[in-house]
Amino acid sequence: MKIHINGVQKTYSTLRKKTEVLKNINITVEDREFFVLLGPSGCGKSTLLNIIAGLEPMTGGELRFGDRLVASVNKKDFVQPKERNVAMVFQNYALYPHLTVFENIAFPLRIARAGAEEIKSGVEKSAEILKISGHLQSKPAELSGGERQRVAIARAIVRRPDVLLFDEPLSNLDAQLRTATRVELKKLQRELGITTVYVTHDQVEAMTLGDRVAVLKDGLVQQLDTAIGLYERPANRFVAQFIGFPQINLFETEVKNGAFSLCGTDFPAPAQAPSGPVWAGIRPSDLELNDAGPLSGRVDTIELLGRDAVLYVSCGQLEFAILSERKDFREGDAVKFSLKQGKAHCFPR
Repeated sequence: MKIHINGVQKTYSTLRKKTEVLKNINITVEDREFFVLLGPSGCGKSTLLNIIAGLEPMTGGELRFGDRLVASVNKKDFVQPKERNVAMVFQNYALYPHLTVFENIAFPLRIARAGAEEIKSGVEKSAEILKISGHLQSKPAELSGGERQRVAIARAIVRRPDVLLFDEPLSNLDAQLRTATRVELKKLQRELGITTVYVTHDQVEAMTLGDRVAVLKDGLVQQLDTAIGLYERPANRFVAQFIGFPQINLFETEVKNGAFSLCGTDFPAPAQAPSGPVWAGIRPSDLELNDAGPLSGRVDTIELLGRDAVLYVSCGQLEFAILSERKDFREGDAVKFSLKQGKAHCFPR
């Protein structure tokens, strides 16, 4: 199921002021795609998800599922949530505490007046896919956080929706469980082949799960691309900072005659870089420790990441974060380093 989001706007009005939450959003989610909405708190990503679900009306634009018009402000059309065949998984699981796992999963089918055999078959199949068959007679309070989230997902997929929506579903899980659930979620989406829209503020989730990712800020799409496209070709300074760990190095400098200067050393600017004041962006992984390097400094501090280490190196008035496989450094060590060719980014100031 394709989702066409055309010129969608959302404005909240109070007696004091009007607040634009979404400003002319244009996105097409492809059939069977795992699509991620990524951005900081307050950027409008959950509001957009609620509009897709029909839980929130928009104030401008239109929404289509395939060729079907689902909502349009100009045409005054609005298809109710129950008629959109959309399922949603929330951050807080939203399970019924007094019902068993079986009854929680079966609830959408009972509302749809499905037969007993259909309910039993649907619940058992969904539970098997999510690996919770052994918990069908348990209550939610008897389950771990990860198991509860699986129950919520099983309930969402039991009636085979056309569109599956996730609103930060892994936020309540610990780091190890979040990683494991992330892998399972990607496999599940591929197995079911359901068009999926996933909201998160976690760039790692976005990079690992999404076929494509839309980065939002202040109600606007800053960039829409694959994960690797966002990392290697950020459209602006915000995207460059938001994507990638360790965070990109950013320095105020100026492009003159196709080059910019850092610590008294000139480097070639990207071909599309504008002349004049810019932010020069350099990924920590694109800096190399090199005894013949043109830049030199002292190690201020070190962050160990297991296989790698991040060195924070002072060079004049600037501090560089350098990702290195070497971990045999100490604070105060003198180092030399260089920039990999063609790896700098320049954003207008």
